[in-house]
Amino acid sequence: MPFIETKDRTSIHFTDWGGADRRPIVFAHAWGVHKGMWDYLLPDFLDAGYRCIAYDRRGHGRSDIAELRCDLDTLADDLAALLDALDLRDVLLVGHSLGGAEAARCLTRHGSARVAGLVLSAPSAPMLAQAPGNPDGIPPEAVVAMRQFIRTDIGAMLDSWRAEDFFGTARPISAALADSVRRQMVDTPVPVMLAAFETNVGVDLTAELPDIAVPTLIIQGDADINNPLELTGRRCEELIPNASLTVLPGAGHGLYLSEAGAYADAITSFAASLSR
Repeated sequence: MPFIETKDRTSIHFTDWGGADRRPIVFAHAWGVHKGMWDYLLPDFLDAGYRCIAYDRRGHGRSDIAELRCDLDTLADDLAALLDALDLRDVLLVGHSLGGAEAARCLTRHGSARVAGLVLSAPSAPMLAQAPGNPDGIPPEAVVAMRQFIRTDIGAMLDSWRAEDFFGTARPISAALADSVRRQMVDTPVPVMLAAFETNVGVDLTAELPDIAVPTLIIQGDADINNPLELTGRRCEELIPNASLTVLPGAGHGLYLSEAGAYADAITSFAASLSR
């Protein structure tokens, strides 16, 4: 069965495509959704010769949750447990939004012995919340409002969500595909959504990003209003020693769908540059 069990007996569901003889890419998904966010990218990476492993964060998708623990250390430990259980080597970690923060914490907490490179896709890093050292972050009143939407009716928030705000304006996305993203969020259990939300807005990787030693690609759209480029991607590029930034013009936070071709090309080019 495609599950691994963590030390607190949480079953993490994963899919594994492409064969054990290929370099593995492990995908960590965004807040509020599940591993299905990667579905439209997998054929590109499989055609390019990679093994593709995507997993559901605890409490999301088909993974269970033994107890309501969604702090960043626990999520990073789950990712490390997956790498260990499958005995993966020479891995490229790809994390989107909160998944990027998980992947970064996994490296700083567990080391890079299994990892050859890191891709931070529209990351929730170094930090999102407004603070004395982060004056342009999300203000407290916006955090309170978002928390209330999640607790009472996240659909009310999603009803006001315009596809162009999430995906950008470079390439249109069908209404059905945009709705599939909304459905993933509506179907995630509310306590899990709240716990993961607190982790997402509470991320502060400022002090540890300089400790990431593996080559890192940051890929982001310049129309990302969820995790604005100047707040996240550009600061990650400044803080991570061996990092490069690829900016996709007109792309929003959902660039993994709206710019799937360019997105996959940038990542496969980066993967090809990593030594084996």
